[in-house]
Amino acid sequence: MPWIDVCGADDLEEEGGLRFDHAGKTFAIFRNHQDQYYCTDGLCTHENIHLADGLVIENTVECPKHASVFDFTTGEVETPPACDNLRTYAVKVEGGRVIIDV
Repeated sequence: MPWIDVCGADDLEEEGGLRFDHAGKTFAIFRNHQDQYYCTDGLCTHENIHLADGLVIENTVECPKHASVFDFTTGEVETPPACDNLRTYAVKVEGGRVIIDV
């Protein structure tokens, strides 16, 4: 698939997350404390809760339902109850826009 324009870079707060739905799939876009952008699957692998609603600290997001913590730079789960990692997607910022490769 081609790169997809998601949002303006300034639409996403530092240490924040944004939900993005495309082609029947949910993604989560994150901006860390170093002004870098990342994209993962948008639902927690434990109970399909939207991760963009979770607490973002540095390079991690905490699921708002059962507190599983994921490293959104790698997709790896760091804290149970989730056991399965998230898929990650390439992100670039061009012309002030966040674009993902899904």
